[in-house]
Amino acid sequence: MTTIRTRRTAQGTAVRTALESMAGFISAQELHRRLADGGSKIGIATVYRQLNTLVENQEADAISTPDGQLYRACEDPQTHHHHMVCTSCGTTIEIEPPDEAWFTSVARTHDFEIHSHTLEVFGICAACRAASSQ
Repeated sequence: MTTIRTRRTAQGTAVRTALESMAGFISAQELHRRLADGGSKIGIATVYRQLNTLVENQEADAISTPDGQLYRACEDPQTHHHHMVCTSCGTTIEIEPPDEAWFTSVARTHDFEIHSHTLEVFGICAACRAASSQ
């Protein structure tokens, strides 16, 4: 993947800093609301542009959920990684995926040529399960 070189702006820094302060994945709308609550005058379109730039530069992860696209600052932007995400609280854990041989085998079985892949596992974390059983 090619890294896009962009100059750093105050708005870009604000989005990056806010994203880094989040514990898990967050929607662009929620990030925008939190920035606005903190006094930022940044527009929602700018938040989307900045998030997309961070993803393109591999500084942020983006995952698609049934509720839409979510974003999170990368813990280690130099490595390809996958996530387990709690659908209740948003807690996210980076996980090791099946090995490349598994992807190759599945592709061969279905006569596919893989260009890229993502793997996101969604469920309920132990803390949320415990809280719901009380």
